[in-house]
Amino acid sequence: MFDEPIFEDEYFRRKPRKGGDQWQIQDSPSTLVPIADTHAHLDMLADPALAIARAGVHDVEFIEAMVDPLSERGLDTYELLDDWILRANVLIRHMSTRICGQGWNRVPKIRVSVGVHPHEASRFDDAIMQAISDAACDERTSAIGEIGLDYHYDFSPRDVQKVVFAEQLRLACDLGLPAVLHIREAFDDAWEILEKVGYPSAGCVLHCYTSDAAEVARWVDAGCYIAFGGALTFKSSDDIRAAARKVPLDRLLTETDSPYMAPVPFRGQNCEPAHTVWSAMALFALLNSDDPMDVSDRALSNRYLVYSSDEEVDMRRFFTQTYENALRILDREPLAFQSKRSVDA
Repeated sequence: MFDEPIFEDEYFRRKPRKGGDQWQIQDSPSTLVPIADTHAHLDMLADPALAIARAGVHDVEFIEAMVDPLSERGLDTYELLDDWILRANVLIRHMSTRICGQGWNRVPKIRVSVGVHPHEASRFDDAIMQAISDAACDERTSAIGEIGLDYHYDFSPRDVQKVVFAEQLRLACDLGLPAVLHIREAFDDAWEILEKVGYPSAGCVLHCYTSDAAEVARWVDAGCYIAFGGALTFKSSDDIRAAARKVPLDRLLTETDSPYMAPVPFRGQNCEPAHTVWSAMALFALLNSDDPMDVSDRALSNRYLVYSSDEEVDMRRFFTQTYENALRILDREPLAFQSKRSVDA
């Protein structure tokens, strides 16, 4: 990703202005209650432990980590996760003490989703399918994904993407695990495959929704959870914002897709799970505005902004619901076939 300095603290920073060298600290909003990042590529971050700790300081108490056996880091997350969490516990104590003097923040709970991204579908084979099946037996695994179709980049042939998507979707159905879906400019074909193979009984997450309000309706009707991240805050994302307003509160999820798509005001920088607070607040502001395209400045407001009592009630209700949604779909109890640390990374 982008070459940026690593700051071992809890602060958000904006990249220097053109010609400058100062990374300006940006005050952040507070969601008042825990929130979830339902899609993060921890193994792609420069310092996963630091990112995990920073997320905890900003009330991100659940993270779903994406693992792709065909990515550069493969299944390393399973081997490294305990060490990341151990170091994050040390880091968060220092961060929390600076914020409130008592060190009350806690490291997020982390579950794992394993699957082959459509970009890598052309490299998929029986051995990779077995690797996914084996990883699914680890009790930390809570979903199969991200799987799906991507016709925007077409890094793998479309007919190959369809076959690989169907095979992994069938695995999710057979195992009783939810599927995390990546669908970009391929909604009709993805819908057809889901109708043919079937929807996992444990449910589906339509990650990083990028289409319009008309398209989202059938996915909601099919029982899917819809996740929104940094793209919701982009000026060009009117269609995405309109779609978000059509999703029932009990189907909404927050995410980052870190290290990609950092929300405003950090667009063009590396993203990490802590940034969930920005896109989540933007989502709340949007759904509590009379303007369907508005992402209010309240979403970018200072952590110490004073809200009215009614606003606080609404915020707590909204973020409590989205957090519960995340746990409901992605943090179920391990299944009978899953065992502790079953992956031999």
